[in-house]
Amino acid sequence: MPEDPLTVYVGAAGGGVWRSRDGGVSFAPVFDKYAQSIGAIRVDPSHPKTVWVGTGETWVRNSVSIGDGVYRSTDGGDTWEHLGLEHSERIARIAVSPKDGDVVYVCALGPLWSTGDERGVYKTTDGGKTWTRALFVDDRTGCADLSMDPQDPRVLYAGMWQVRRWPWAFASGGPGSGLYRSTDGGTTWTRLTAGLPAGDLGRIGVAVAPSRPSVVYAVIEAKETAMKSDHRSSTGMAGMM
Repeated sequence: MPEDPLTVYVGAAGGGVWRSRDGGVSFAPVFDKYAQSIGAIRVDPSHPKTVWVGTGETWVRNSVSIGDGVYRSTDGGDTWEHLGLEHSERIARIAVSPKDGDVVYVCALGPLWSTGDERGVYKTTDGGKTWTRALFVDDRTGCADLSMDPQDPRVLYAGMWQVRRWPWAFASGGPGSGLYRSTDGGTTWTRLTAGLPAGDLGRIGVAVAPSRPSVVYAVIEAKETAMKSDHRSSTGMAGMM
């Protein structure tokens, strides 16, 4: 946490949430009563005692566990409250607005072994009391990554991933996969295509440079995998070696 750099939270793929108060010298479990597969942790940048947890592992080998939605602590991890999205199964990322801690976005990958509707990007404006689905592609495509412009939290980038596993096969990618941008807090989204690899894409990771938010990086499962944009108002990305 910025105000207390010695406090660290760690989420384990199959071992819950752990907290250190001495910079990582020692850790103690703080989430043993809840789902033990963790996909995302986010500390509220304006309220460092508020910690959000998204359950369900998103690095989807055939042995991964599922989660049961979103949790929040307002006392630094001592107690937790379940705040819905219990059928999302896997949450890859959480973004909290630095200007309003009640505005939170959840990047839900969704079911791995079946189709499912509770996937995509979800938004709350009341601290998790209610959720709206801000971005949905189809029942086979979930959100694999989400990044917020730290200077303008209305600007978001989402990597959407069409993925499915069967006992005998694994399919990563398809027409549902794509990189999306919103400039109005998730009300509308534009799929970015210029400069991106042609054909069907797989998993996409995306990050806004924190000190220069006009720079956006994307790692894409395709023949050309690393992309960079240096102007957020453009319609696409430029390739990198």
